Amino acid sequence: MKSAVRLDDITIDMDWDRFTKVKKILDEAGIHPIVGVVPYCEDDNLNRMTDSEGWSKEVRDLVPEDETAWIAFLKGLKDKGWIIAMHGYKHVYTTKHMGIFPVNPFSEFAGVPYYAQLNMIKDGLKRLKEWDIETDIFMAPGHTFDKNTLRALTAAGITRMTDGFGRAPYKRVIKNAGRADSVKFYPISIRSGDCISDKEGYTTYVLHCNTMTDGDIESFGRLIKDNRDHFIDYSELLQEGGAIRGSFGNIMEYLTALFKFVFVKVRAFIRNSGDDDTEDTDDDKGSPGI
Repeated sequence: MKSAVRLDDITIDMDWDRFTKVKKILDEAGIHPIVGVVPYCEDDNLNRMTDSEGWSKEVRDLVPEDETAWIAFLKGLKDKGWIIAMHGYKHVYTTKHMGIFPVNPFSEFAGVPYYAQLNMIKDGLKRLKEWDIETDIFMAPGHTFDKNTLRALTAAGITRMTDGFGRAPYKRVIKNAGRADSVKFYPISIRSGDCISDKEGYTTYVLHCNTMTDGDIESFGRLIKDNRDHFIDYSELLQEGGAIRGSFGNIMEYLTALFKFVFVKVRAFIRNSGDDDTEDTDDDKGSPGI
């Protein structure tokens, strides 16, 4: 399996200390990931500047002081070969809808009326353009979206998404205003072991730098070092073709995502019941999270 890397929740107020550590691992390995930039972040959970007193001076000096410096930082990522996606709108979960990829019971988009979603997407793209970013790749907060999201994306000119399950990129046909459009999906891994399996295909290893512990970062570093041949640049993944996925494939993806959601909930319940002393493993590193 060939695996690309995805970093969620990129904002000016992110945990720059953890982001820098992850970036160093990727830079040393020569891996260029995709990053999800939030256009208008209003999610307090993504504001990690309150922890900045514990950051080294070297890291604190990297934090953009204003929007001009933020734009320069994003441009630097692009120039290095990193791919930038639009990561939602405000990254605020306003519904409890799971949508058509039910890995989480909340969403910024699923359950929101079509025209409201369209306006959110257009406004987000406008904001990114002000930051000198033009992209046609979308990254849904919480990995949750519905059919109206896909209709709104195509209407706004976005034709690619980093999400879904599968062993290769695929396309979903979207009926929109009497015409048939399509959105190309670049699947994410169900669990970390998929990223380094000997099976044929492609997947994406998902990371949320803000919530990674030091142990998580060390484990990621070892994973990359020990399995470098399995990892590719995200730009390479974008070159792969994608066949149209039919209704059966969409149903199987939905059921797989729902099973993943239930499995994680049941396992968390067992671990929190007090009857299970098993330590957490890294089985879900690279799998869907908030």
